[in-house]
Amino acid sequence: MAINKAANAAVRREIDRAIAERGEIGIQVAAYLNGELVIDTWGGIADQEGGRPVDGDTLFNVFSVAKAIPATCIHLQAEKGFLDYDAPIARYWPEWGCNGKERATVRDALTHLTGAPQMPAGVNADTIGDWDFVVAGIAALEPMYPVGEVPAYQAGIYGWVLGEIVRRTDPRHRSFQTYVRDELAGPLGAADLWIGLPDDVLPRVARLIDDAKGPPFPEDLPLARAVPNHLMLNADIYEDPRIRRACIAATGGIFTARSIARLFGMLANGGEIDGVRLLSKDRIDAACEPRPNSLPDPIMFGTVLPMSQGGYWLHDAGVPTNAPATGARTISVPGHGGSLAWGDPDSGLAVAFCHNRMSNNMTAEEHPAWDIANIVRTSLGLDAKQPA
Repeated sequence: MAINKAANAAVRREIDRAIAERGEIGIQVAAYLNGELVIDTWGGIADQEGGRPVDGDTLFNVFSVAKAIPATCIHLQAEKGFLDYDAPIARYWPEWGCNGKERATVRDALTHLTGAPQMPAGVNADTIGDWDFVVAGIAALEPMYPVGEVPAYQAGIYGWVLGEIVRRTDPRHRSFQTYVRDELAGPLGAADLWIGLPDDVLPRVARLIDDAKGPPFPEDLPLARAVPNHLMLNADIYEDPRIRRACIAATGGIFTARSIARLFGMLANGGEIDGVRLLSKDRIDAACEPRPNSLPDPIMFGTVLPMSQGGYWLHDAGVPTNAPATGARTISVPGHGGSLAWGDPDSGLAVAFCHNRMSNNMTAEEHPAWDIANIVRTSLGLDAKQPA
């Protein structure tokens, strides 16, 4: 561990300011530079009711930041030679090949181009932990949009789609949770990448404060089909122990900042960290290229998402929910409510911001992660300016 004391202290001061002046409750920040942990700090309260303070081991709901896990696992399977990005999903998961989805490829699934982003019927807080039930429902879906042509963000089902492809291509057919522990979190040295929590870890989770909660979606809204109102991404639902125990690999990630920063630190460091290589540099370079068919996304209200062909987001100054970038090839995954994680393979910098006050304030002027990102860069001697 090579913590930069001056940078760590500068970030801690900004955390304290965000709590004192900007309404934040509890925050963790971690950063890796060229594979070394250089910032690991925190502040505030994990549970306002009991007064439990945040520490380095506090776990945070990070919502869609979790999508980095199944995307990376697909790349691990490709690295091992167990799947082909351009093969039909049905080659590995035969049940998928029905109702017009037959030609959807693994790359389509990775880049939100399957045309079938909707949550299947019958998935609720009682059934969401039944992996086989959920993936059977997904396999039977009919596309809402032309396969491979219209980007349709798989807001809720992304983790099950990719996770089942991983499970089907795994020679040992392990559960996705087990695969993540064995093949990603373990070799990475990131023990706190949790997709589904065991009971003994539940007390470490920070309590969500939901300033982002809005009214129910109109039922005819495309997003309401992808994220139904009874499974909305808010504290009422994601504080439920049934949800926290379930393997919801698109929105149910519960991480520490240092663990998710370590994942992005590996990606920003050419696929290697602490002498352990998980992915080739060429594969990461390919994952930093824009996906094809970047058209307006009907699930995301017509926004053109800056998606890479690796399933991560790319820097785009015009998309306010995107990560504070350090370079044009910065890859990230933003989470509902404001958690963020990103890595830049050109500078070697990766940063994670976790917090428990869910907010829709995601612009550079309003979101503390952006100020913290600039402080990280300047305190480490990197350029703080955003690329044009």
